[in-house]
Amino acid sequence: MTTVDIAIFAHNEAAGIGAMVTRLAEQDILGQPDLTVRMIVLANGCRDATVATALAASRARISVVDLAEPGKSRTWNRFVQSISRSEADILVFCDADIEFCNKSTLQLLVRGLIARPELWVLNSRPIKDIVARPQENTRQDRLIAAAGGGLDDWKTAICGQLYAMPADKARRFRLPVGLPVEDGFLRAMVLTDALTGPEDFSRIDGHDTVSHIYASERRILSLLRHQTRIVIGSAINVCCFRALRDLPLADRHAELKRAMVNDRWLPEVMRRELPAAPYGYVPIHFLTKRLSRHFTNRRDRFRPKPLALALLGTGFDAVVYLRAQLAMARGVGAGFW
Repeated sequence: MTTVDIAIFAHNEAAGIGAMVTRLAEQDILGQPDLTVRMIVLANGCRDATVATALAASRARISVVDLAEPGKSRTWNRFVQSISRSEADILVFCDADIEFCNKSTLQLLVRGLIARPELWVLNSRPIKDIVARPQENTRQDRLIAAAGGGLDDWKTAICGQLYAMPADKARRFRLPVGLPVEDGFLRAMVLTDALTGPEDFSRIDGHDTVSHIYASERRILSLLRHQTRIVIGSAINVCCFRALRDLPLADRHAELKRAMVNDRWLPEVMRRELPAAPYGYVPIHFLTKRLSRHFTNRRDRFRPKPLALALLGTGFDAVVYLRAQLAMARGVGAGFW
């Protein structure tokens, strides 16, 4: 028997949590005789009817935990270190606002990890709804779909919307409270074992037959706000990495244990590390990475359409970069999602 605990992270998700609980109950992982499965809706810091709605929709093997304090990194720590069963073999991390592409999504993800015990993380492939359902798209949606993606390989990243980890590997790590982009931080910790060794990309992969659908931003201003938050969160992660690298190797895991319970750890690191010469608050590669990736692709570097999309995307990135710099200069970079 393989014991599996599945966490569903929910913050003010009253509008959709009932449908999500129904989708979870339809997943065929619950009917597998060789898997002992528990699903837990982690309602954290909710100020709406998320808890009541989830409880009304819940059924056998789907429980609801009401956590007073918000924050995905804080909730991740609590699930991994205390809420999940001590005998769990595999932990699955799932956002409450995604859709599964079929009824076997969770089972395939878990079995994929069982088949590859060397992995520390196995990802589901994220698909935007404007890509999954193109018949519903406006012209602006098509532009967003064409310009999006291509910056990160989902197989070597961690998409926080849906992934699985062996429980013993997940429990090696703690996340600082208040991280705006916790999956990027976790990725760095997994690849380097908390910055104690070189990057090992063999620890992370994606499952080719497992995917999920998430809602894309459909307005330019909303997309700007979303991308600004991502860039700010990634810049904050860079500060954390610098702070950890200043410590002896043997102290880095212990420092993460302190960061997990100290609400002041992250603000103090930001005050100490920022602004940093010569780029200020946000490293320059967040502005240049799209063009850098484009020109390393020998096949497409001078083809008109890919080049035009890269230039258009870089113009968008420049606006995001400036917004992120200004927001962090005003001291509004960190916060809960």
